[in-house]
Amino acid sequence: MDEKSLQTTLADLPLGGLRYFDSTGSTNDLALAWAAESAPDFSLVAADEQTSGRGRSGRTWYTPAGSALAFSLILQPNGSEREHPVFFTALGALALAETLSKNFGLPASIKWPNDVLVRGRKVAGILIETVWLGDVVESVVLGMGVNVLSASVPPAKTLDFPATSLEDETGHTIDRPALLRGILSELVAWRARLGSPGFITAWEERLAYRGQQVQTWDPNGQNPPRNGQLLGLGADGSLLLRGENGESYSVHFGDVRLRPVGL
Repeated sequence: MDEKSLQTTLADLPLGGLRYFDSTGSTNDLALAWAAESAPDFSLVAADEQTSGRGRSGRTWYTPAGSALAFSLILQPNGSEREHPVFFTALGALALAETLSKNFGLPASIKWPNDVLVRGRKVAGILIETVWLGDVVESVVLGMGVNVLSASVPPAKTLDFPATSLEDETGHTIDRPALLRGILSELVAWRARLGSPGFITAWEERLAYRGQQVQTWDPNGQNPPRNGQLLGLGADGSLLLRGENGESYSVHFGDVRLRPVGL
């Protein structure tokens, strides 16, 4: 993957700009700096290698050279999009899941709120960061890391959740620029429906562990772990569950982790 191949492959997409790096610390950091300089909507930062990639809560994201897809997309929200910035995480996850299903026939699901799974193993993570002007969202940076080739999967001893790659799941090499084009095309299509009932329904249909017993917990230890049956999603994107005593409750966006009971 290089800048020329990206420019050619993405030529028909409405990019506001493109900055490509053979190696960088974090595409999200570069995108946040660009957003602060009033980058156009749908501007893209992509890298062949990240040396300081990160996921939620500052966790490390492994992006070795030549084997993964790492990019950050700058979005300038309109009025209605600013009302629910949490939907941008779902937008990225849904765009990737749809791409994997349509283009590769893979059974992709979304592990709420920000991971994409294939056959129960993590293949991608999404990190949303925002630039605020007072209490108004000015810009959104949608960062995504996808394990494309087998070499992109971190060593098993470093993982806290099973991981896989697209190469392992499909049995063949994946063209990274073409994959990126598919994701961005889906992002354009689903962004037009962001937060709509159809958007929530599509997200819910891709929800991993629906109907199963799951555990949610706060890694900061402020709230004890809680088990419940995953029922679906609320209209605001919150997770709906039924507790062990039969009571219904919801879990909202924040630093919350989820996994099936017993894993």
